[in-house]
Amino acid sequence: MSNERRVLLGQWLATVLGAGIGSLEPASADASFRRYWRFSDQDRSLIAVDAPPEHEDSARFARLARAFRRAGLNAPEVLAEDHERGFLVVSDLGTRTYLNALTPLRADALYGDAIAALIKLQLGLPSDELPIYDEAFLRRELDLFRQWLLEALLQLELTKPEAEQLEQLYAELISTALEQPRVAVHRDFHSRNLMLSESANPGILDLQDAVSGPLTYDLASLLKDCYIDWPRERVLAWVDLSAEQAQAAGLLAAVDKPRFLRWFDLMGAQRHLKAAGIFARLAVRDGKRGYLADLPRTLGYLQELGPLYPQLQPLAALIAQRVVPRLSAR
Repeated sequence: MSNERRVLLGQWLATVLGAGIGSLEPASADASFRRYWRFSDQDRSLIAVDAPPEHEDSARFARLARAFRRAGLNAPEVLAEDHERGFLVVSDLGTRTYLNALTPLRADALYGDAIAALIKLQLGLPSDELPIYDEAFLRRELDLFRQWLLEALLQLELTKPEAEQLEQLYAELISTALEQPRVAVHRDFHSRNLMLSESANPGILDLQDAVSGPLTYDLASLLKDCYIDWPRERVLAWVDLSAEQAQAAGLLAAVDKPRFLRWFDLMGAQRHLKAAGIFARLAVRDGKRGYLADLPRTLGYLQELGPLYPQLQPLAALIAQRVVPRLSAR
């Protein structure tokens, strides 16, 4: 955050909240241009959001935060906003993320809460008012893997057969995503964006990119998290719980339930290809190299699916034989 913007933010806060607020302390930073600052206002803790308008859409965040809250979800309450300058004041959902709270003993309860919140999101947020996660959108995300991880970061050139196999896989992943029931999708429903809350658990952050898309997308984000992983047996139990709840809520037809796990696994593959590309882009383009530490887990999910899905075997082999050795040599 530039000194100029910090001064402007402080002046704006004094205008909308009055003189008596506490000093701004960094709350968190993410992969975008947004920055978050925690401060006290009398007896409450609040978050100031700096979202430079040339890069971020604070009006969309405010609109979606209100929609999430109307759906009964624990999202930040927008208390003040200046979209022209890209400033917001929102309620503070605390400091403890799911990532810091998850343990083997607590995982069932925490994921149970998150799955229940996900069903509430899918039922309560009007998906027809959101941008559609369409074929072109899915394709742009998949292209990040080759463009940024293989080419920009690793300088790895695919052979003609490898490129053709990757294209065939992309086509199947897109087709599988589009055949699913369409619901509201958070798009980053994972352990760094879910906050442990004493009531209405979990608190939900980073909601500004919500779209209308595949039923299993957020579930794959949650249970195939790039920042924490679990034995597949436990994941399958949570997937089954989610399928039962989706069917009970009318989001999943009985005839589609046998396909739910396949949808989930292949949706996870699409997401991990995208995430691997984004982590590489953050390192190469933006100098944020810390995300490279999350690549082995992200690519590991793709390797894990190789023995389970024939269409993913060539990708799993490519990662094991050509991608992992180059990453290890860096």
